[in-house]
Amino acid sequence: MPSDQAFFHYSVISYFLIAPPTFISCQFTTAPYGKHHRKGWGPTIPPPLAWFLMESPTLWFTLLLFPLGQHRSDPKSIILITPFIFHYFHRTIIYPLRLRRKLSNGYPISVALMAFTFNLFNSYLQTRWVSEYADYRADEWFWWRFCVGLAVFLGGMAVNVKSDMELMKLKSAGGGYKIPRGGFFELVSCPNYSGEIVEWLGWGLMTGSWVGLGFFVYTCANLVPRARANHKWYMEKFGEDYPKGRKAVIPFVY
Repeated sequence: MPSDQAFFHYSVISYFLIAPPTFISCQFTTAPYGKHHRKGWGPTIPPPLAWFLMESPTLWFTLLLFPLGQHRSDPKSIILITPFIFHYFHRTIIYPLRLRRKLSNGYPISVALMAFTFNLFNSYLQTRWVSEYADYRADEWFWWRFCVGLAVFLGGMAVNVKSDMELMKLKSAGGGYKIPRGGFFELVSCPNYSGEIVEWLGWGLMTGSWVGLGFFVYTCANLVPRARANHKWYMEKFGEDYPKGRKAVIPFVY
């Protein structure tokens, strides 16, 4: 087995191996940024800069690797990688610009470095699958799966972006944290996380691959515990004023 193919193969397996311990560890330790900011995690940098730097591999590394794949000129490959780049262009460029002057707490460099490493790893996996290892000729269901997955992806992204913007508006208004209201906030405390989970479910459908499924599983392992921590934080802070029927991340369920 060629060295890159072997590395890719074992990297995909590792995705499923690291998801359970990530989920378990996140039940006990919440990453110290945003409303969970706390000391003891080393020096910090401004959150907009942190988001730009740690998410940046999803753009520059993806664009570096994609031309090296055998499918670099295949229209299916180009179309398939586009939603991935579209999401991360927003997360790397647009989102940090919107964060400017809206957050006072610093972002720990240690956490940003961990996120940078993960994004490097994930960009490698997703890009190499799309540009090198996917078998487009034998995939008779590509367009059907792509269209369904894209609809799911765009729906999730719309919820994710809109929810993030609502949270930033509340922060910009001053006066400390407030209870988010309206839209999907009436159903869950963290619709921004719900939307992102749905996005990567759509990506998994579009790719029809173990690597796409692995990204979705790992996203759940990371974001579901954080949503639960946010939900608990809201309930402790606002007490009886916080909506009783609101769930953490999955409407009506969890």
